[in-house]
Amino acid sequence: MLWGTTGTAQYFAPAQLSPYWVGGLRMVMAALFFGALALLLDRGHARQPMRWARIVFCGLCMAIYNLSFFAGVKASGVALGTALAIGSGPIWAGLMQAVVQKRMPSAQWWLGTCTGVGGGIVMALAASDRQHLPWAGMALCLLAGLSYAAYALVNQALVLQSRVATVNAWVFACAALLSLPVSAWLGGPLQISAEGWAVVIYLGMVATGFAYLLFSVGLRGMSAATGVALSKAEPITAFALSLLVVGERPAWWSVLGLLGVIGGLWLVVQAERKTAETV
Repeated sequence: MLWGTTGTAQYFAPAQLSPYWVGGLRMVMAALFFGALALLLDRGHARQPMRWARIVFCGLCMAIYNLSFFAGVKASGVALGTALAIGSGPIWAGLMQAVVQKRMPSAQWWLGTCTGVGGGIVMALAASDRQHLPWAGMALCLLAGLSYAAYALVNQALVLQSRVATVNAWVFACAALLSLPVSAWLGGPLQISAEGWAVVIYLGMVATGFAYLLFSVGLRGMSAATGVALSKAEPITAFALSLLVVGERPAWWSVLGLLGVIGGLWLVVQAERKTAETV
């Protein structure tokens, strides 16, 4: 739900603030959030060996997700871009879990995931007035979904072995270091006002830092594929905020997509509960 506030927060960002800088700076703010949290919560705990290759890989995945998501959304539109990036994530995660971890999700999980993804696409089409498909933007959004799913699978192994705050502090520090040069290259000189800093701080501290803290803790008790699938709660939140805050009025049949997302989430949760009961 916190991730679902991202689009609405960006709506209030100043026009001169490049979306690439928004992406890069929110990685910085998330790194600062987790760094402060690690100093507060992890001080005094025995240091555990860090798997640096996995941490750098997660940071790279997060940087690719962040930049390809913003570039893809810019090219294909908020509705369609978000639906492809967030919608493809669970499918990528399910396939990678089956191939890498040799754990094929159940048929009910796939039914719920595909139902939720289909509902998200219906919601996107209801809010989009594009006549031609932006293939390059769509490819970037699919890349964003792939990198997000890869991050979730590898990050799950990290948070099961080490402290959540410390792991994410290093992951987002790597993501920030990788993102900022690209943000400067694609976004040009940084032009940001006090209002822009407020948006960036909210996105970094709350919609990214606190949200990924909850996500990482949640991954300790469920499969990574299910964790990614449950992120389909994001378009539900974004849809509600677009109506209540932004004042958008999508087509009436977007409600059918919303019901599909809710139904898909329910099926995924039930599938995860059945899996947990049999373990």
